[in-house]
Formats: sequence, structure tokens, C-alpha cells
Amino acid sequence: MIQNFDLSIFNAIHDLAGKSRLLDFFGVFFADYSGYLLVLAAIVILSVESDWRKKFLNFSLLAMSLIISRGIITEAVRFVYYRPRPFVALDFNPLIAEVNRGAFPSGHAAFYFALTGVIWILDRKWGWRFGAAAILMGLARIFTGVHWPLDVVAGSATGLASVLLSAYLLKRKIK
Repeated sequence: MIQNFDLSIFNAIHDLAGKSRLLDFFGVFFADYSGYLLVLAAIVILSVESDWRKKFLNFSLLAMSLIISRGIITEAVRFVYYRPRPFVALDFNPLIAEVNRGAFPSGHAAFYFALTGVIWILDRKWGWRFGAAAILMGLARIFTGVHWPLDVVAGSATGLASVLLSAYLLKRKIK
């Protein structure tokens, strides 16, 4: 039941690929390259803090969140559960470079939703912008054929949960 739902959503999004060069360009950009801009913007946002203690705490929150979400949880799940990527399961060429490791959960979603969560804690206005970009990235990863929708949802939840855990462990108050 869930796999049919996942496949239906995947097909609805991925079937748009190859129909427009402009749409393909934006899909590839958001799937592969927009993350660099988010990381750069996050570094700038975190760097403008003048109080070195707050700056250290903010960078610590970010580092801990990213390590827990992408480095620990995502890799632990992939170690015990392998889910083939859509291009492997459905035998097609994705729009971006093939990575033949497990698809579940999405490491990109885990990383960029953790980044988004930290930025949202620090600055809600920028947090909403990061959130929109992270959602576009997740959709683009489906569009380009490298992730199933549930991979992205699980990665997003992993990233956001890691921020909450990190904030709790660092006793960082969420506004």
C-alpha cells in the first residue's frame, strides 16, 4: 500500500522530467547545486553574531545537528536497511550523477533540513527561506530520479529531529 502510494507520487513528479530543458535545468540545479548556496548563506548568518559565546553555541548546534542527522542516523539506517534508488529499481538514467547506495533516508534531506532547523531557530525569516529551498531540493531529488518521496520525508524528519535533540542536549532554547 505505502509502496504503491510512494510510486504514484514518484511517477507524478518524475514524469515531468525530460519534457522541458528549462524545467530539467532547475531540477538539476536544486537537486545538486542549491545546497552550496544554502551552506554559504548559513555560514554568513552564523558569522554575523558578535558575541563569541553565542556564535560558538550556534556553530555547535549546527555541527551537532548535521553530524547526528547525516553522519549517524542516516548512515545507521542505511547500514541495516537497503532500499534501491528509483533509477535502479525502475532501470532508467537519472538526470544527475548516479549514486548506487541506499536511498532511504535521503541524506540530502537529512542534512539540509537540519541546516534549515538551526537557521529557523536563529532567524525565523531566513528559516522560512531555507525551508522553501530545502523543500524544493527534496522535490528536485525526486524529479531527477534519485529518491523516492518517502526517502525525502524520512530524511526531512531525521534532520528536524536531530535539531530538536541537539538543542535539548546543548540546552539551547527554541524561540
